[in-house]
Formats: sequence, structure tokens, C-alpha cells
Amino acid sequence: MTRPATTVRKYGKPIRKTTAEQLFAELPKSPVKKNEPDSLPRRKFESVLSGATPGGLEEEESVKAITQQLHSVTLIDDNDATHNHENTQPPTPSSLSSEFDHTITWSTICPHPTSKITKIAEASYAEVYRITNPLGTSIIKAIRLPSPIKPQTKAQQRSGLVDEDPHSETDLSGELQISEWLADVPGFVVYKERYVVQGKATKPLLETHQAFHRKLKRQDPDRLQFYPSPSRYLHDTKFLVVELGDAGTALEDFTLNDISQVWDIFLHTAITLARAEELIRFEHRDLHEGNLCIRQARPARPKPLDDDNSCQFGYSGLEITILDYGLSRASSPSSDYYDDTFASPDPGEEGTIVAYDLEKDLSLFTSTHALQCAVYRQMRSYLLMGDRPGRGRALPPESHTTPYKLDIVSGKPISWSEHHPYTNVLWLAYLYRFLLSHFSTCQSSPSHDGGGGKAAAAAAARADKTRRENDLNVFKAVTKELWTHLNPDAPRKIQSFPTAVDVVRYAVEAGWITEEQLMDSGGSSADRSRLSVFDTTDRHNSSYHCGNGDDGQREGNQNSVAGDDDSHLRRSPRRRTMVRRAAD
Repeated sequence: MTRPATTVRKYGKPIRKTTAEQLFAELPKSPVKKNEPDSLPRRKFESVLSGATPGGLEEEESVKAITQQLHSVTLIDDNDATHNHENTQPPTPSSLSSEFDHTITWSTICPHPTSKITKIAEASYAEVYRITNPLGTSIIKAIRLPSPIKPQTKAQQRSGLVDEDPHSETDLSGELQISEWLADVPGFVVYKERYVVQGKATKPLLETHQAFHRKLKRQDPDRLQFYPSPSRYLHDTKFLVVELGDAGTALEDFTLNDISQVWDIFLHTAITLARAEELIRFEHRDLHEGNLCIRQARPARPKPLDDDNSCQFGYSGLEITILDYGLSRASSPSSDYYDDTFASPDPGEEGTIVAYDLEKDLSLFTSTHALQCAVYRQMRSYLLMGDRPGRGRALPPESHTTPYKLDIVSGKPISWSEHHPYTNVLWLAYLYRFLLSHFSTCQSSPSHDGGGGKAAAAAAARADKTRRENDLNVFKAVTKELWTHLNPDAPRKIQSFPTAVDVVRYAVEAGWITEEQLMDSGGSSADRSRLSVFDTTDRHNSSYHCGNGDDGQREGNQNSVAGDDDSHLRRSPRRRTMVRRAAD
């Protein structure tokens, strides 16, 4: 297959926002809709638990009203010792508990036998359940508030049970605020309602908790249980329960049958992150396979057998939804956003900043129980070193035991409230690797009619394995250059994508996403071609320039590199000016 030649520029971070970036800022954004005076609160959107809502909750204010008093927020533990760093304790938001004159019980959330509750995941500091009843299906996140529970039994102590600490209202308000900012951005979970739930667990809740952990033990015998068994809930045990739209199946449990699904999941995730980067300077910081849900939104369609068609996006019919902002960082949209299609906040003009302070829980960086733990260390290594570490240079677990270490570039303690969009790139790299591995190990459902017995089934399995291997080889070949700039372990002379926006820009340049797919449905300036962001006049003025000045030459030959004077650009997606190291 022949593909149209594309021009690839350098992927170092520009000094200023170029015309191309300003135009591209229009591409990924979905404007946050202003609530009309007579519109219903967004939090009432299709709640399947509405029957459980006490009368006092019907007049409750929106999430935005709860958190509107926040200013620059870095979420830190109330029990943390004082550290000599610039982060300040955030103002205390309005009490969530004070809004609930009444609480509800677990039996009200999921009355038996008309409802079914199934535990499906464990998020950053929440347990995730699916609730199904005659009204429909919702996802709920249950976060334990400071409240008593029964002590561990001797058997639980011997098993090494580690209780997840309860979380304060300050911790929770940040995630709720980000949910409000992202409410109208496609690709992010729909926020419906929230409740305070108090009391002992029901039998169905206990049974689904036990079934979930039996399944995990079969998959990973060494995995620890971090959340208390519902058998330990007391009358005064309280949870904040957040109700969300059902986004489908977690990626880790979704069977990939066709390579078009790999393309769509990766590209759709990149586009969704790019939208949020431009709108609220968003970083997810925890985008593993459990926080990405997949659903079949439309029937799949075959890719046209056209040698000139390089488009790879939109054939599977899948849609993705990003969940869980517990570790995320974002800042409020600029007030000019609603009036200026091209507006995006400047670094020095951010409003409310919400950022979970990851320094409060260094076990994220010292743990090795899952592949995603390496990405947490890559993020922190990046903040500390001011650079992409490269192969073998990411700081090991034992180097992440001291909080608020100094950034070697600025000499100041690292701060998770700062905007480092390269963290989104690290998670896209993780997703790329996971998709390749997951696709290769998934097994398609048998398509034969059962005739031939075991021999036919074995032959079908071999054919499916061969097809998957061939499809993966083609995918790797087509995306080889993308992975070169995405790979956090690439040699330090190789430049990295600085943001998810740049990953999407590359995909458009390569022809994997078409102009029509990136067109908004509205009129006015939205009707402009999104491919105009790659106008050739901007290439000469943009810092996205590579090689020896030949704009028409793709960077497939890695020996074609710039001179030593700007060699730092090829290893640093973060800063234009870097501190030279003797090791270089």
C-alpha cells in the first residue's frame, strides 16, 4: 500500500504558540455549554438511582456551585507534615456533608431483588460498581469518607490486607470539579448524581465484593486487597457515592477482534486528551486499562480496499470513555473561551487549578505490582529531571521515597499543580503497548458452526492467531515513526511528542484521521478545514522543524539529525532551554 508523503517536523516544544497551534486549538475542543436559565441541572441527567434520592436532595446545587470558592488548589493530606515548598494549603471548600440533611443506605442504592450490583473495578481511591435496575444502568464510584469500620480479623491481618485510607472532602471536591469542567467534552464519562451512603452493607454488596477479589486472585495470586470488605461496615460507616453513565466495558476486559479496534481506541483516546489539554490544561495521570471504557456505538464497517486511502480511524464503530480523575490535574477554562473559538489559557493566566498532590502517596512510585506503576515513576522522574529519562534512566522505586525533592532544572521542590502535558504522552505510550499486547493475546469467538469438533476449532484458532500476527506486523510498520517519537525509552537524541495535541497533529499529517472526521458539526469558523493547521508557511516559522532543513523529507532516517547546538530539543519535550549534563 502506498501512502501520500507527509512532512514531519521536529517534536520539541515551541517558544510561542504558533499559528498552527492556534488553529489546532479549535480542532479538539468541544465548548462547555452554558446552562440556560430554564435548563435542568446536569446532575439530574438520566439517574437510574433517582428513586433513591431523598426529598432534600432534589434542590441540591450543582458540583460547580460546591467548588466555586476554590482558587489555586493542590490537594494535600491534612495529616502531612509541613514541607518547605511553594505549594500552599488550599482553601477549604464548602462541606459536602453539610449539603446532605439526610443520608441513604446501601439497600436504598440497590434494593433487592429489583436491582443488581456488580463490582467491576478499583480506581485510585474508589471502588467501582455497575448498578442495573428497571430504569437502566449506571456506574457508581464509592469513596469511603472519614468514618469508623470494624478492625481487621486475624485472618485478614495474616492475608496482608491493606486498608485504603478514607478520603477527605477536599480530596473529593477536586475530582468533582474536573468532572464539571469536562461534562460536555466527548470521550469523558457523564456525571449524573452523588449521594452520601451510610450504614452496614447488604448481602449482594458483600457477595459481589468477594466474587471480584476471587477473580483477581485467580489472575494475580500476589495481588493485595486494598479496600475493606463490606462485612466490616458499621452503622456509622459513610461513603460518597458518585453516579456516572455506563460507558461500557473496561479495556482490560474487552476482547479485541480486529486491528481497526486498536486504531480507533488509540486515536480516539489521543483526540479526547487533546481536547481536554486545550480546554482546561488537563492531565489524567492515571490512564491505565481499567480507566478506559469501550462500547460498541455503531456497527463496524470494512476499510475500503484503496491503495490511496491512508485513513485508519472510524471503522470499528467503537467509542471510548475516560474515567477517574482522582489523580488528575486541570485548570478552569478561560472566561474568553465562550467568546473566542481559538482561546486557550496561557500558562500565566490560569484560573482555578485543581491538582491531586501525588507527593502525599509515594507508594504510587515505589510499588511494582502492575505495569502501570512504571508510568507513575516515569512521570515523577520527568518532573525531577526536567527531561524524558530515556532507556534505563527512569529513577528506580528506591529513588522515590522522599517527598518534594528538588527539580534539578529549577532547584525548587516539584509541584504537581504545574502543567506537564507530557504525562499524557506517557500514558498514550502505555496505551500503545497495552493494545499491542492485548490484541495479540485475545482470542476471537469461534465463527464456525461447531462441525468438525476439536480439530476444526484448533484450525480456526491457528488461523485467527496468524491473522492477528499479520495485522499486528502491518500496524507496527505503519506506526513505526509514531512510536519512535512516542516511546519514552527511545534514545535521548530522539525527540518526543510534548503533548497529546502533537500526537493528534502527527496522526492528521499521516492521513490516519481525515478532515471530515475532525470537522465540528457547527457552522461559522468551525467549517474551516482542520488540515489548514499544517499550512506550509507555518512550517518554516515553527519550531517543529527537523533534520537538516529539508521540510519535505520525512524523519525515517534517524541519522539525519540537527547539529549539536539544538541537540537538547531532540530529547526534551518539556523545555526549550535545558541544563546541560556532563553525562551528555
